[in-house]
Amino acid sequence: MSRPSADVIVIGAGVVGAACAQAAARAGLSVVVVDRGPLAGGTTGAGEGNLLVSDKAPGPELDLARYSLERWARLDETLFQVGGPVTPSGAAVTPGAAHPPQPGPSSGGGFELERKGGLIVASGPRSLAVVTELAAAQRAAGLRVDDVPADRLRDLEPHLAPDLAGGAHYPQDAQLQPMLATARLLADARRHGARVLTGVEVTAFLGRGVTGVRTARGDLHAGAVVNAAGPWAGAVAVLAGVHLPVLPRRGVVLVTQPLPPLIRHKVYAAEYVADVASDQAGLESSAVVEGTPSGTVLVGASRERVGFDPGLPVPVLRRLAAQALRLFPVLGEARLLRAYRGYRPYCPDHLPVIGADPRVPGLVHACGHEGAGVGLAAGTGSLVAQVLTGTVPDLDLTPFRPDRFDRSGVAA
Repeated sequence: MSRPSADVIVIGAGVVGAACAQAAARAGLSVVVVDRGPLAGGTTGAGEGNLLVSDKAPGPELDLARYSLERWARLDETLFQVGGPVTPSGAAVTPGAAHPPQPGPSSGGGFELERKGGLIVASGPRSLAVVTELAAAQRAAGLRVDDVPADRLRDLEPHLAPDLAGGAHYPQDAQLQPMLATARLLADARRHGARVLTGVEVTAFLGRGVTGVRTARGDLHAGAVVNAAGPWAGAVAVLAGVHLPVLPRRGVVLVTQPLPPLIRHKVYAAEYVADVASDQAGLESSAVVEGTPSGTVLVGASRERVGFDPGLPVPVLRRLAAQALRLFPVLGEARLLRAYRGYRPYCPDHLPVIGADPRVPGLVHACGHEGAGVGLAAGTGSLVAQVLTGTVPDLDLTPFRPDRFDRSGVAA
């Protein structure tokens, strides 16, 4: 392998690494992306592509989610302008052609961005009180949330079970296709001079501080290295001699056969919010159901800390299917097409790690987003590029600082 000189090396070719590389390259930095596997071959390829504000309480993560939603909207426009959208057949569409693309999931930046909105539903009075309390706090923080009484739920989702207690509607929630988004971001980074090297594993860091990385195919030198290695980010940090308590949290997703349009929003049970914020290592699951542009329906979500156990546990699949049927009985007639699992990069305080590591000069982190990595990627990439160029970040990065944890993983 040649030894390119670059301003920045990004470790990880998932959606977060791709967003960092794209933003840094557009900021005028020379960038090399390295990944031991293929593009989007880890957590990104096992994700649902959610861009959510609905599951986040007021605070730093909600601020980052709102910022990132704005960035994704800009990227949708930017990548359309430079690369054109993608039609359902996969062919590029030329902007300004005689038949311009119509609004919808196949227009825009080519990664199926759908501004579908989210709907939290409650099964009874207790869970409805949780939904109402969260919605009130989010509204006070400036988020638009519409309360939905029980008799109006089926106006939004006609196939919902009839005995639900009510819910809340979040117009800002959206979805995209994460592998397409990763590919489009990296393609744009390449247009601005970036190199992307797959099948290249980082085995060590170079220099006092960080001046590059060592791989089995040679050394790569750079002024800074970005750790965007998802659930493997903790192991990458160890190579640099620092502690970062990023752990894998396994999740499972079911995929139905393509169906006629049934589900209009991302719909999930109120219990999902508590599961996201939970510190439990054992299995937790709650219904999350949404359609895709291809007609398939995605069903999640489970969480359990079992390391990198590669299993696809049948009892978890059954549990998720039963919980989905509780919300949408119509899915009882649907055939299951496949199921897959992935590993969320979990941090003990449920906040990502973003910014320069004061313990190791030249090391920058962009990891620990748990299940929100796709939604937070665009904002994270922009903030990391600002750090790399010495620009004052658009958001205060103090809550996300890399050195906030003690050796036991407790955040200061």
